[in-house]
Amino acid sequence: MRRPEVVRAMLEDYRAGLTVDAADERADRAAGRRLRMPVQVLWSLRDDLEQLYGDPLVVWRPWAPDLRGHGIDSGHHMAEEAPDELAAALLAFAGRFAAGAVRSEAGRPRGAPGTQRREDYP
Repeated sequence: MRRPEVVRAMLEDYRAGLTVDAADERADRAAGRRLRMPVQVLWSLRDDLEQLYGDPLVVWRPWAPDLRGHGIDSGHHMAEEAPDELAAALLAFAGRFAAGAVRSEAGRPRGAPGTQRREDYP
């Protein structure tokens, strides 16, 4: 937050969410696109996300059928306010993919060479 280029990049990300990202999302929904990879959604419990949008898992489920996640007891900046809880959640999620814990329809671990296709990740 001390470097102007960091603040600029953060603001550009928010702007994209209201413009080009929103347009892409509408197009993806209209085309029936969904995320095929496992998705974890983590959110801060001391922020207003749930008050504004409801349960984030309900919001994401139409996009990502292989979904898990939970709220973390923090404010908006989870990595700074609850680093241990955030790291534990991320490591547990990533650990599912170690040694082929999650497999594609072809029987190979997702993300293994030869299993990724551009249309899998819109």
